[in-house]
Amino acid sequence: DEIPTVVGIFSAFGLVFSVSLFAWICCQRKSSKSNKTPPYKFVHVLKGVDIYPENLNSKKFGADDKSEAKNKTAMPKNSLHLDLEKRDLNGNFPKTNPKMQSSPDLENLSPKHFAERKKDSVSPDSLKSITSLSSEDKQDKLGTLFFSLEYNFEKKAFVVNIKEARGLPAMDEQSMTSDPYIKMTILPEKKHKVKTRVLRKTLDPAFNETFMFYGIPYSQIQDLTLHFMILSFDRFSRDDVIGEVLISLTGIELSEGRLLMDREIIKRNVRKSSGHGELLISLCYQSTTNTLTVVVLKARHLPKTDVSGLSDPYVKVNLYHAKKRISKKKTHVKKCTPNAVFNELFVFDIPCEGLDDISIEFLVLDSDRGS
Repeated sequence: DEIPTVVGIFSAFGLVFSVSLFAWICCQRKSSKSNKTPPYKFVHVLKGVDIYPENLNSKKFGADDKSEAKNKTAMPKNSLHLDLEKRDLNGNFPKTNPKMQSSPDLENLSPKHFAERKKDSVSPDSLKSITSLSSEDKQDKLGTLFFSLEYNFEKKAFVVNIKEARGLPAMDEQSMTSDPYIKMTILPEKKHKVKTRVLRKTLDPAFNETFMFYGIPYSQIQDLTLHFMILSFDRFSRDDVIGEVLISLTGIELSEGRLLMDREIIKRNVRKSSGHGELLISLCYQSTTNTLTVVVLKARHLPKTDVSGLSDPYVKVNLYHAKKRISKKKTHVKKCTPNAVFNELFVFDIPCEGLDDISIEFLVLDSDRGS
């Protein structure tokens, strides 16, 4: 009888001890959690932006937020992109000279801004001329390319960093944007050719790509010329040329370190197609199914057909066998554009033995005029 009693007493003491130990551990965890240092920040892999919990932003960075708010009021919007990239390894902004953050566009007043400041002293006729000049300048501007040059004496390599481009024109009329990338060639020998990746749907691409060219002695740097060609990727046809930048390295000294540069993008002298424009198509014959697939992709540089200078194009596809039309198709009408994108597919059943006698006619017509 005494043994069960002793076991019960020890069990009761063990239970009380376990509950007390559990309560003590919980209290210790709660107190240590309040004194624990805040978690480290992490960087968004895609956007490159530091992310903190909301409560830490007010505690840890209260002073930085005040100074940052002051900078936002005095800093133009187009300087924001540069500030996001000028961070150190910890993701913090370095202390920079405010003069380096000012945009060059703000230093030179445009004729339009000058006219707004001098409204009382400018006549209406002169104001019209100033406005027309500013609109022409805006149309001629193709953006600015930012890059850096450096020579690595240890590796005997010429280093070019393509930083970014700003203010590119929209090459896609539907989305009013571009898919830019850059090809770079070192002249005059053209042995070294590189290109950046394509950045989708942006007019201010930030490439930040570095290229190292080995085997170029420093003594020959002065004889080189860099050719940057800025293009917009086109999935269905030749890529559109936005412009180019040519820079001679004569007189440029790279012995003291990296040299930051920017140049205005100029229009490239590309031979335009003559006649009535271009039509891009795709043909594919499947011998297993005896089918001919015709894809009308796009048309561009179509001529003006009315007073407004725009047309409503569509394409007729006529299939002939020995000069006899055996089938006809047509695309949908694209309204008010000289550069129409159709992307329409047509399938024709054609025996393999009669393929040599088949011919296809493509007619690009205006829906308003029918010709």
